[in-house]
Amino acid sequence: MDSSLRQQRSLREQPRGPRLSPSIPPPLATALKRRMLLIVNPYATTVSEHLSKLVVSALQSRYEVDSVLTEARGHATELCREAAHEGYDVVVVFGGDGTVNEAANGLLGSSTPLCCLPGGSANVFSRMLGIPAEIIDATEHLLALADDWHPRKIKLGVVNGRCFTFSSGVGLDASVVERVDAHPRLKSRFGPYYFAWVAIGTFLRRYLTRPPRMQVQAQGRTLEGVTAILQNGSPFTYFQDRPIEIAEGASLDSGALAGCVLRSATPLSMPFIGWRALSRRARVVEHRQVTGLSQVSELTVCSADGRPLPLQVDGDYLGEVTEARYSVLPATFSVVA
Repeated sequence: MDSSLRQQRSLREQPRGPRLSPSIPPPLATALKRRMLLIVNPYATTVSEHLSKLVVSALQSRYEVDSVLTEARGHATELCREAAHEGYDVVVVFGGDGTVNEAANGLLGSSTPLCCLPGGSANVFSRMLGIPAEIIDATEHLLALADDWHPRKIKLGVVNGRCFTFSSGVGLDASVVERVDAHPRLKSRFGPYYFAWVAIGTFLRRYLTRPPRMQVQAQGRTLEGVTAILQNGSPFTYFQDRPIEIAEGASLDSGALAGCVLRSATPLSMPFIGWRALSRRARVVEHRQVTGLSQVSELTVCSADGRPLPLQVDGDYLGEVTEARYSVLPATFSVVA
């Protein structure tokens, strides 16, 4: 059987919950459906036009769905502001973590909950929420939510006015994100292996000799290093199905950040740090070149040598800065999963 037909059949055969009573007239049955805005990033790693149509068709069995494609960077933020203003019951993002980040920033200050369907290369935030990593399973999960609707509150991190859902970094990891984002086709084709290859190349090119230095001020002390990573949740990312843990103690509802500072990057230390990140037992924060931070409410990263520092949030490169101010957003943020 053709794979697309198998996929279509799988989407159609998902459990649809209890059927409406025949005594309920069609207009009332339609009114019982929640209004959903489905934001689709057509350029995300695993998103296609055909798959998007199948997902919309399946979701329409339990929701009143409006679907819209993102057209440019920042478009998802604008769409979410409009959705909150127009009173949608939920916004669902079918894309990667970068699109989810834009959507979250657009929903700030509203009661409209956010949900995700995996369409990127890692889909870290959706996995944190407990949404399956495969699109068919994730769609079935979202259909089941129609009968078990319980939005919950989480906290978001913020850096220089930009919120992030699970992580942000200054230094080496942001430089890697910059290079990966510049080659979306390679990112889509090779996934985490391309990230690993770029990480090695970026380290050798920019961080082996005279890397940009930074000062990190947090919890009454000043640390010097070449990279700082802050997490609002765990894990930091995934290598295929394996979670990669960097900082420790982060959770979406803790109201505090966890982080670590890499004091120096040497040819001897970096392979061992990489091994610790992939290991199920070894811990990155126990490496002698790494300082771990927990229960962080505020943190500032400044350039120590006058050179600008690369900054990323949720795997989305923002550019270079001379200072990055981190905190936790005071208000809670609504999600449903």
